[in-house]
Amino acid sequence: MSDKTKDLFGKAILDYQTDNNPQDLITETSISESDEMSVKYLFRSFREMPQIEKLALEMAKGHILDVGCGAGSHSLYLQDRKMHVTAIDISPNAIAACKLRGILDAKVSDINHITDNFDTILLLMNGAGMCGKLKNLPKFLSKLKSILLPGGQILLDSSDIIYMFDEDDDGGKWIPSENDYYGEVVFHISYKGENDVPFNWMYIDYQTLENAALQAGFKCEMVSQGEHYDYLARLSH
Repeated sequence: MSDKTKDLFGKAILDYQTDNNPQDLITETSISESDEMSVKYLFRSFREMPQIEKLALEMAKGHILDVGCGAGSHSLYLQDRKMHVTAIDISPNAIAACKLRGILDAKVSDINHITDNFDTILLLMNGAGMCGKLKNLPKFLSKLKSILLPGGQILLDSSDIIYMFDEDDDGGKWIPSENDYYGEVVFHISYKGENDVPFNWMYIDYQTLENAALQAGFKCEMVSQGEHYDYLARLSH
């Protein structure tokens, strides 16, 4: 997290946890208009989670790393099942909320600073998007591979957002030329009247993920497809 970032996403999480007049987050991207996001959704129970997330949590095993844990709902569920889970996020406010929720091993950290090894790495809620741009994906996957134990697995979900682009006259998709890859977007977040520093994010289609995973030395499999261009994938080596 850069020094300029106000950590508004984490602030909203901590406000909700401490009942400090929480309000909706306002999100907007380079390809979509502003939308309200209820912070309560980040505190959802297992029963309230999408099927893809439930499946990923049921597949998790061994020592688990929850990357970009946010409010910690996935980690809390796993911990309640007596599983060994480490929750990390670059947001100090989010990690403060995780600790208040009772998550025992929660720390403010970027994935690049993690040196322990894990059996399962979770990248849920489009976690692979944190690498920002497609050109950063090989280095990101290499880092994940370096902390994954033999026989381990990476479970990630994402979406193919090609459906969001208009079709041109010949039936193809019109994609802005400034994008190296159509899944790259710029996120804008505001909360309680404050605007945070925009950041790069990426939605990755399965075929592109599979190609990158194979080049990084992983096996890649589609575990499940959702109802709206979303999917759960499993990488192993």
